[in-house]
Amino acid sequence: MRDVAIIGVSQTKFGELWEKSFRDLVVEAGVAAIRDANMVGDDLDAMYIGNMSGGLFVGQEHIGALIAEHSGLAPIPATRVEAACASGGLALRQAIMAVASGYYDHVMAAGVEKMTDVVDATPAIAAAADQEWEAQQGVTFPSLYAMMARRHMYEYGTTREQIAGFAVLGHKNGALNPKAQFQREISIDAVLNSTKVAEPLNLLDCSPVSDGAAAVIVVPADEAQKYTDTPVYVRASTQASDTIALHSRKSLTTIQSTVLASRKAYEIAGLKPEDMDVAEVHDCFSINGLLAIEDLGFFEKGKGGQAIEDGLIERDSDIAVNTSGGLKARGHPLGATGIAQAAEVTWQLRQEADKRQVSDVENGLTLNIGGTGGTAAVHILSINRK
Repeated sequence: MRDVAIIGVSQTKFGELWEKSFRDLVVEAGVAAIRDANMVGDDLDAMYIGNMSGGLFVGQEHIGALIAEHSGLAPIPATRVEAACASGGLALRQAIMAVASGYYDHVMAAGVEKMTDVVDATPAIAAAADQEWEAQQGVTFPSLYAMMARRHMYEYGTTREQIAGFAVLGHKNGALNPKAQFQREISIDAVLNSTKVAEPLNLLDCSPVSDGAAAVIVVPADEAQKYTDTPVYVRASTQASDTIALHSRKSLTTIQSTVLASRKAYEIAGLKPEDMDVAEVHDCFSINGLLAIEDLGFFEKGKGGQAIEDGLIERDSDIAVNTSGGLKARGHPLGATGIAQAAEVTWQLRQEADKRQVSDVENGLTLNIGGTGGTAAVHILSINRK
């Protein structure tokens, strides 16, 4: 297996992008990534596109071929990858494995979602849940994550303010990100007094409905310096699964797929949780961000709330979490999220994150989750090849 490096990244603005179409967004991201990699389109051997539900959001399937055509890259092999909200992370994993195996040399992983073109996005998003046992019974993702929050509060004494603190962190960082959907700070009181969605979660605990796209280009590590002076090396790319239905889990306070995927990633990379300087974690709801920093091994189970309250995941901390603003503030166009996470960590490692730049960054991690944890994709990126 060959070592793999990232040489180009991009992200469109995330938000309610009424003036741009589904295909416009992914082409915009792809062109920018190609330019960032100092390549031309003909240099690419293949594309993997993360997209959760183009069929339900914009009525479009056969997405790989559509994007290859509209980008002017046909007849390039273009494959759509779907794993609910983890579609982007798995598209990146497919691209990495294709290059690592030697089957392709220059591969783009992209992610895209156009979510605002429907009157109600809830049914499309609910397709990531167990239809028979959850969605068809009226269960929504806010209510599922609310149950996880309630149980964490019961088992560990986690406070409502601590959970809200993760959303506050996202907005604090998102205010410095010009590509974020929400570029304003919020307070704990604002979260607690926002519209109730599913007790104990309120509106400002929830990530928004978003449009957007992102792209990453990967090549063999031995070739990376032909294109850039600042390659970012893929130290690990892992994936794990769990039950889709929440009621089948052994615990509501641990996302086992995250635990397993991250343990394997640390093992492959030869690194530990404490070696990570930055992390982009999946915070579709504020409680998910709290669970992530525990399940990734940054803090003991049950201590995540206190870590948030004590400011231990701020940009000047040992582990800076969601410097992009996370799903809460940067936005969450489902298929694009995992790719955007990798783009943010790459910018941090290349010292290109502008006002949100973390000092002395060597290693970073991304965690992209599908549904309530039925799928988890973890990537460890570094400025060091080994």
